[in-house]
Amino acid sequence: MTDRGPLEAVSPLDGRYARYTEPLVPYASESALMRARTRVEVQYLIALADLDTTGLSIGATEREQLRSLVRSFDTEDARMVKQLETEGYGDYPATNHDVKAIEYFIRESIDQLDCGEWIHFALTSEDVNTLAYRLLLKPAVTDVLLPELRSLRDTLAEMARSYRDVAMLGRTHGQPATPTTFGKEMAIYASRLGRQTGRIERAGNHLSGKLAGASGTYAAHTVAYPEIDWQTFAEEFVTGLGLEHEPLTTQVNPCDDLAELFDTLRGANNVVLDLDRDVWLYVSDRYLGQETVAGETGSSTMPHKINPIDFENSEGNLAKANSDLGFLGEYITTSRLQRDLSDSTVKRNVGGAFAHCLIGYSKASQGLEKVVPNEQVMRQELEETPEIIGEAVQTILRREGHPDAYERVRELTRGQTVTLDDFRDLFAELDIPADVREELQALQPTTYLGMANQLVENLEQSGSNSLDTR
Repeated sequence: MTDRGPLEAVSPLDGRYARYTEPLVPYASESALMRARTRVEVQYLIALADLDTTGLSIGATEREQLRSLVRSFDTEDARMVKQLETEGYGDYPATNHDVKAIEYFIRESIDQLDCGEWIHFALTSEDVNTLAYRLLLKPAVTDVLLPELRSLRDTLAEMARSYRDVAMLGRTHGQPATPTTFGKEMAIYASRLGRQTGRIERAGNHLSGKLAGASGTYAAHTVAYPEIDWQTFAEEFVTGLGLEHEPLTTQVNPCDDLAELFDTLRGANNVVLDLDRDVWLYVSDRYLGQETVAGETGSSTMPHKINPIDFENSEGNLAKANSDLGFLGEYITTSRLQRDLSDSTVKRNVGGAFAHCLIGYSKASQGLEKVVPNEQVMRQELEETPEIIGEAVQTILRREGHPDAYERVRELTRGQTVTLDDFRDLFAELDIPADVREELQALQPTTYLGMANQLVENLEQSGSNSLDTR
């Protein structure tokens, strides 16, 4: 069978969106998993040789050959592993077992090294898999997903600074409400993403692995060499890979660490989803204009349209990612008794969930690069909605001791079309000092902004680093 290209891909992640998901290939592909498994097996073999008790001896030249096997692992090596698994290779029949194929691949590749019986010694496949997956997922998050999220956050922070004084109508329950500024609203999203990226980073730094054998008891290890402190050996080996050691397991790592990581990603995705939907509404209300792209088609039948497709695409991908991450987090934390194999096929879908995340972040960033606040539309709508100063009026009157302040303003404005002149007529009727009347008459929808522009300074003062670690 010939290799299929993007147009023949079953999944859009490797087809239509392949250019977006390419950065995840070194961490989420089948070849990447094979390489990570090879790394675990090789480093474990060398660690066994470092134990005086075993009698296994691997010289400096052979160690370098083993390490080189990992460094140089390429597509041809991956094909050889797959052939060992599915068809057989040389004197090896088909294993129908992906980890056993890795063992035979190492034996075949380093045939001059006389220690084949020590490869995969006392291990269960899950010892290898639980470590290999985490060796892939950790950099996939830190090197691919987090940089994209931080870039999105930085874009929002820059928009917050640039548009901190751009006044616009607020909406609560979809109805006209106290004005805000566009910059202040973007600052909220930047702040939220900062906190979420901090949660993701912390979860990614606490991934754990196990090396305790078929049912988590070190049985095969201790029956062969009871004098070795295998718990200490396992802890040193796992932490040497940059992971935390999980001492109490069945055959599988309980995967609570991965579930926590997936949950933090869902938290960040929910922030971006909220942003996507708000920006979509701002575009719909013409608060945001979109830059045109030469030659681009907005609608197949309506030539005038510039659709907010990037935000819609981001929303769809992040909703899919959250569905997948929620399913994964629930499924991989359960296993019948000491182990069932259903989690094996489920874990192969983690890369897909990460890919939907990456597309969602990329599309949101692309969308933000194309939008510009339409200050004229924002100002016009504020001026046409004078009833929003009612909050300010009744609050000042309360300060002055008017017991029916709220009721007077409600009678004037609720369900009514009012003008600033209507408010001034009300002010003229009130028994208030002249300076208070002047204070009320000075109220304008376009300037009733509270501390909105100053609140952006909270983002400035916190700095990018502290945003990540709150």
